Amino acid sequence: MGRGCRPLRTGGGMSLLADLLLSPFGEFAFMRRALAACLALALGCGPIGVFLVLRRMSLVGDAMSHAVLPGAAIGFLLGGLSLPAMSLGGFIAGLAVALLSGLVARFTRLKEDSSFAAFYLISLALGVMIVSLKGSNVDLMHVLFGTILGVDDAALILVAAISSVTLIAFALIYRPLVVECFDPGFLRANGGGGGLVHLLFLALVVLNLVAGFQALGTLMAVGLMMLPAATARLWARGVGGLIALSMLVALLSGYGGLVLSFAFNLPSGPAIVLSAGLFYLLSLLFGRVGGLMSRLFPEPHLEA
Repeated sequence: MGRGCRPLRTGGGMSLLADLLLSPFGEFAFMRRALAACLALALGCGPIGVFLVLRRMSLVGDAMSHAVLPGAAIGFLLGGLSLPAMSLGGFIAGLAVALLSGLVARFTRLKEDSSFAAFYLISLALGVMIVSLKGSNVDLMHVLFGTILGVDDAALILVAAISSVTLIAFALIYRPLVVECFDPGFLRANGGGGGLVHLLFLALVVLNLVAGFQALGTLMAVGLMMLPAATARLWARGVGGLIALSMLVALLSGYGGLVLSFAFNLPSGPAIVLSAGLFYLLSLLFGRVGGLMSRLFPEPHLEA
């Protein structure tokens, strides 16, 4: 797990604030690469998380993040810490689990979420076992928790490419995806290809989990996908607003986590996810759409 490299300097108020917020990214190239990776992840994971929340598939996203592990572990076993091998293995494994879960739901009595839960547990155990066959505890920690401060140019290009593909794909399937969220029967009745849209969406989920796994590891990758989306759900109503706010929260969480990691020598991945968790907890209290305070003290025109 990546950590900040030095403690925060002491000084005057404004200089201390500038040192905390700006100097790490001005002085160190690895911090700039980490921030760029957070930006790319925010742009890709933001809309994915929103549609997972709207489709009531939040826990499916968590299961899919662990389904990536055995494929990445096989790539690690064959090629070491090779970016192409681990990424390709993770994508194939995640897509295979998505397809198998759909087949199980179609031909057995189990629902798709039950299938995902079962395959998630199998995948997690299998992945840890495969990594343990060749690697050390350090290698296992790298796969599970990632090293966003160690993101190199190749990993950054991969994450940016996946985010670009995600945004282009959403531009193409946005309308049928929104319709499927709220009225899947209407989409099927009008020949909208609901099954194909669902499959493409799951492929995008897997792709973005592969991108997140490079930076945050398999255990943390889903955090930057689901927590900002859940936070946005407590502030915005329209789908467009949800997506924009989710992206913004994800970016701010990445920035805040990196700053905290650098200043206080904390693990960067958990710091980023905990920053997103802080946004979520504050939104539970103060969110305008379903937050605790909005329910206790509703606006006058909403009162009965």
